[in-house]
Amino acid sequence: MQNNDERIVIVDGNNNVVGTEYRSVMRNRGLLHRATYILVFNSKGDLFVQKRTLTKDIYPGYYDVAVGGVVLAGESYEESADREIEEELGITDVSLKNLFDFYFEDGGSHVWGRAYSCVHDGAMVLQEEEIESGEFRRVDKILTSADHEPYTPDGIYVLKRYLSEHM
Repeated sequence: MQNNDERIVIVDGNNNVVGTEYRSVMRNRGLLHRATYILVFNSKGDLFVQKRTLTKDIYPGYYDVAVGGVVLAGESYEESADREIEEELGITDVSLKNLFDFYFEDGGSHVWGRAYSCVHDGAMVLQEEEIESGEFRRVDKILTSADHEPYTPDGIYVLKRYLSEHM
């Protein structure tokens, strides 16, 4: 179950903080907010893909190529990314590489995102409230399966932009 009592950073069209709001209000009103996206690769170059639980407040049951989430009130992007990767995968000992900032809009979701990447070969502990399952997959297989399986559109955007700018 999602925590609808969390206070989320709300921003304007230029990504300037204009206030905070509860997660449920942000979703219901489609408010512009910040989020982090972390591409987690292993040393072979495979990317971690998670299947989101059916209780997620956006894209329930979809596959996602990025770990991350909304930036909470009082957090920077970096603090949010560190918190999210620890909460979702139990990873605390990894250096995140800042990739790019972007604006993404899809239906009721309007977000200013910051993308990161990292390499991790160690153990992971999946957050059962948010992640049904997960595994490392070859990037070419992910892109092929995204044509016929439900993947989060913002995650696929981040992956494709990463590939175009960093490969």
